[in-house]
This record gives sequence, C-alpha cells and structure tokens, in this order.
Amino acid sequence: MTQQPVTKRLRNKGRQDTHYLTINGRLRLCRRWWHSAASGSVAPADQYIDQPGQIVTPGVREMAGRLNNDATSFERAAENLARTAQIQMSGEQLRKIVLTEGRHILAAQQAAAIPTAFTAADCPADPAQPEGPTRLYHGLDGVMVPVVGEHEKSVRREKVEAKRTAKGQPLEDLPPRREGCNESFKEFKAVVFYDEAGKHWHETLRYCRRPEAGDIVRHEARRLQFSAADERVANVDGADWIREQLQAEADGLPLDGLGLDFYHLSENVHKCRREVFGADDEAGQAWAAELLHTLKHEGYAAAWERLLSWRVTLSDGSLSKKSAADRLLNYVQSREEMICYPSFRDRGWQIGSGPTESRCKTTTSRLKGRGRRWDPANAEKAAAHTTLRDSNQWHKYWEIPETKAA
Repeated sequence: MTQQPVTKRLRNKGRQDTHYLTINGRLRLCRRWWHSAASGSVAPADQYIDQPGQIVTPGVREMAGRLNNDATSFERAAENLARTAQIQMSGEQLRKIVLTEGRHILAAQQAAAIPTAFTAADCPADPAQPEGPTRLYHGLDGVMVPVVGEHEKSVRREKVEAKRTAKGQPLEDLPPRREGCNESFKEFKAVVFYDEAGKHWHETLRYCRRPEAGDIVRHEARRLQFSAADERVANVDGADWIREQLQAEADGLPLDGLGLDFYHLSENVHKCRREVFGADDEAGQAWAAELLHTLKHEGYAAAWERLLSWRVTLSDGSLSKKSAADRLLNYVQSREEMICYPSFRDRGWQIGSGPTESRCKTTTSRLKGRGRRWDPANAEKAAAHTTLRDSNQWHKYWEIPETKAA
C-alpha cells in the first residue's frame, strides 16, 4: 500500500508589505504570508499580480529607457524621470533597469522576436512610383566607443566598497569585478539598412569580432528580406574586412552593386595632393578636381590611365612625392571593382556612405561625450535602446508578450 504524503497546514505569518514602481507612482501592497517547514513561505495573493516577483512595471522600464536615450548620464535621466513623471529612483537603479532591458532587447533581436518596421517590399527605388522596382541599401562600418580601463575599474570598485563599508553593508554581496580594457577605445560594428528616400532605417550596433559582424549582417538581411529587393546596393568605406564579409564566397550578401564611398576616395586623393603639391597649391587643387571628375563621370579605366601618366612626371621628383603617388595608385588599384561611379549614377544609385556615417553618430550618441566610458557589454546594452528607437521598432518591442513578462 502506497503511503500518502502528509500535508501540513500552513501557519499564518501575518501581513507583509511589498512595493511596486508604476507609472502612477510607487504602489504599496500589503498581503498575508503563510509558512510550513515542508513548503516554505508563500504569499497566495502574489499569483493575482500581473508580474510576480517584478517590482518595476513595464511602463516604468519603458520610460527609463526613453529618457536615458537622450540623457548625458544615468543620474540626469533619473532626475528627468522624477521631474517629468514624478517617478523617484536613483541613477544606479535606473542604470540597472536600462542595462537589464538592453540585454532583453539584444536577446529578442537575436531571436528575431521583434517584428521589423519594414521589408524590402516597402522600399521603392523611386519614391514617386511606389509600385515600381524596389531598392534597398546596406552599410557596414566600425565605430570607436570609449571604454573603461583596468585602473579606472579598480578605482570605481574601491569607491563602491568604501560606500558600502560606511553604510555597514556586506562586501560579499558585490558581484565579481570585470576586467578593464587595455585600450581607451574599442571598435563596435554598425550595421545599417535603408531605403532610397531615407524613410526606412534598420540598424544595430554590436561589440563583436569582424567575422561575427558578417553573421549579423546576414541575419538582419534575412529579416528584412533583402534578397527579395530588385536592386541591392552597398556603399562602404573600402576597408578590407568589410569587403571580405560582404563578398564571402560561401554566404556573402547578395549584392547588385558594391561601391566605394566617394568621400573616402576623395580623402585619399586630397591627401596625396597635399603631399605632392602642398596644402594650398592651385595646380594641386586643379589636379585633384580633374581626377575626381574623371573618377565620377568616366570611371576607373580612364582615371587609372590619367594617374599612370601623372606618375611618370614625378620620376625626377622627391622620394616622398613618389611614395605618396604610389600609395594612391595602390589604393585605387586594390579597389578597382568598387570604383564604378558612372554605372551607379546611370542606375540612379547613391555613391556615398554618408547615411551609414550619420547613423554611426546617432547609434553612439548616448555612449560618447565628456566623462563617458563604458564596459563594452554595457555599452552594447545601452545602445540597443537607441537602435530600437531609430529602427522604428520601439512600440513593437514593448508589445511582444516576452517583454511584458520580463
């Protein structure tokens, strides 16, 4: 005969308070607790609360993220939150809320749980003809973010320990300290997709190795149905690692055109001009303008012949001038397949990566500024709020069930 377990009655342990931070202020709830040695303590009323165990509601979390996006610090964001919404919290509590939410945003992005605000079908090549062919642009770039060094990490920990000691709080509760960076800046990867009119943007900023950036590009491209666009164009700055990721033999991005940003090319032309002719020489200015005009309107072959002919005239010049000319020749030759401005212009395609460069600034706007230095993982979480907003996915994220239950 199977012996039935003995069920012990729960003992009434009285009423205990709990607090919830809501958009209408701090809410105090008093509920009864029950206890038994076998099952422990329980508050049955908690099961009727929408978010058991959560003391900050989704509305407060969203407001904290919104205000932090344009703030200069977590403390300033907390002050603005208190002033505008009468929600009181410390800068440290707001920091924890923002970074925790940022981790959830990144996880949702990786799982493709947040619907995109648009797909390739929503991106007409000619905004005046919405039913015509579609066109989608892509940009990939590295952007530097200020990070915390090892010395500053140790100094920060000492200050925290001193405060806790003064308050009589145990140091054992502190999590292990992360190691600081060995450099003042770290390269993050900005991935951008946009349409011809600049109406639709989809972006993400990640701290990752360069091969991993290619995986992120392909992941986001699939979500946007990039391959379904009639015209797929990328304008980049010509860095070797970017070309390698976009043109990978096995799983490169399906592109109809990969162009070298005209501004970056012109920078190299003018750098050579200054080294050969001098900073303000009128002949040098005319030479650079003529070469760039040839590149834009006649293409690589004509510009290459012009450069070779010009290089011969420097045979009797100084070694530094010849070296500068050779550097420009090597730069242009190694990017021959990307210097296709006439064909781009004939098809109405953009020839600059300015949209990507501008988004590099907006995605890091919260991360850069006086006195701002980040742990790379935390910088990625904070930037997730910004890219979510700029990709027009803010409301979509807060509507998914996982966010409400987080």
